[in-house]
Amino acid sequence: MDYLEFKISCREEFREILIAELSEIGFDSFLETEEGIDVYAPSDSFDRESFEGVLSQYQDAASISVKEGKVAKVNWNEEWEKNYDPISVGDLVYVRASFHPSQAGFQHEIVINPKMSFGTGHHATTYQMLKLQGEVDHQGKRVLDVGSGTGILAIMAHLLGAKEIQAFDIDDWCLDNGNENFALNGMDIQMGLGTIRDVNPSGLFDIVLANINKNVLLNEIPIYAGLLKPDGFLFLSGFYTPDVDDLMEIASPLGLKLEKQSERNQWAALVLRNS
Repeated sequence: MDYLEFKISCREEFREILIAELSEIGFDSFLETEEGIDVYAPSDSFDRESFEGVLSQYQDAASISVKEGKVAKVNWNEEWEKNYDPISVGDLVYVRASFHPSQAGFQHEIVINPKMSFGTGHHATTYQMLKLQGEVDHQGKRVLDVGSGTGILAIMAHLLGAKEIQAFDIDDWCLDNGNENFALNGMDIQMGLGTIRDVNPSGLFDIVLANINKNVLLNEIPIYAGLLKPDGFLFLSGFYTPDVDDLMEIASPLGLKLEKQSERNQWAALVLRNS
């Protein structure tokens, strides 16, 4: 089966948004490049109208240009290995793939083979979430990771001493990839499949992690609040700094107080506390 290949040049802060949008319309493989992203879809099921609709939505803001081609089925693992470099978050954590060597000088190390899932630490939202996790006590805590992707935030919670972690995502490939990454990092848990309403997590949590997108967060914040213990923490990212007010408009009446806020490349991250 042939694949259609689209080499998309765009502003860096829009890469993950475009990946998320295109994954919803049949694209199943993504590579981040210096110019933007390369995206792939099976030619026999490609929906050009939906594709052009996504591009037009972000065309001006993301400065998008596209080159289209066709390729035979690709060894995706080999391709992303060529383009994936380790990252570090201060001296807190070193994030690498299994084919990279370990590095000394870090409190923790995470091994992530991202394949087609989201969340390698490279994006500003994931970076900030990892950094903020390092500033909140996870020892002995019960943690929920919403939209887990590669599982990187759940793995960070594990390294920080969480005693119980639940994680889930809506995408099948995240399920397989996340479970592989959990095993690589010595975690004996399985990722769930579905939305938070599908999974319906039980009990209360000390920490809820949600690095998704603004619209999903606005819809689900009341659910997160209902799953938090008193004085529990809610970590949010996946939106721009100007969006913070919209999120707080939903969160504040639910008793969620802003504890910390950060910004990186115009992307924001929040730590809220259930008061």
